[in-house]
Amino acid sequence: MQHILITGANRGIGLEFVKHYLHQGHKVTATARDSGAASELIQLKETNRHLNILSLDISDMDSISEFTRQLNNEQVDLLINNAGTYGPKGYTLENMDYNSWQQVMQVNVLGTMAITEALLPNITASKSPRIAFLTSKMGSMGDNHSGGSYIYRSSKAALNACIKSLSIDLAPKVQVVALHPGWVQTDMGGPNALITAKESVAGLTRVIDAMNENTSGQFVDYSGKLIPW
Repeated sequence: MQHILITGANRGIGLEFVKHYLHQGHKVTATARDSGAASELIQLKETNRHLNILSLDISDMDSISEFTRQLNNEQVDLLINNAGTYGPKGYTLENMDYNSWQQVMQVNVLGTMAITEALLPNITASKSPRIAFLTSKMGSMGDNHSGGSYIYRSSKAALNACIKSLSIDLAPKVQVVALHPGWVQTDMGGPNALITAKESVAGLTRVIDAMNENTSGQFVDYSGKLIPW
């Protein structure tokens, strides 16, 4: 049994990750900004003693500190950084929402890196430590053929740069991967998206299971296809 820690786990892809790893028989720590309102996680916990639910807002350093205090020194074998935000839609280059831009960067980049740093002692205590980041090919320079979406694209591009550096700095002990989940039918992806969260997670977990020293630092989609940075 491994200990899997999943951020932003109260809905969508995060919730599907929780269900997958519980079904596999692993211990799961699932986080939500308000754990008391995470109704689906609470229902899962009623029937599965291997699930632990904790509150965590990765945009708030005090919340990160309290979360790591509650987790104590418990070993984490796999950290899935799933928590993130898309930010506003419908803005234009001439009508940019810079306050929202800062908020998205705070969550998708600074908060994600802050929780990762805070959990490094827990992660490196594992015999096979892994960190998976949910990012997006919208952060890919090589894949950008349509422009726009400045806020979300820039946040994921910045996160991708951090992931790549982290994979180098933590090698060879910790394996790191950047994951594109596909266009998924979630609150963020919308009802017209191409695949379900269950289909996405089925592919993503296969990629995670195949992680090794040679694949660490790659940018991969849910089907295992490499994405250009």
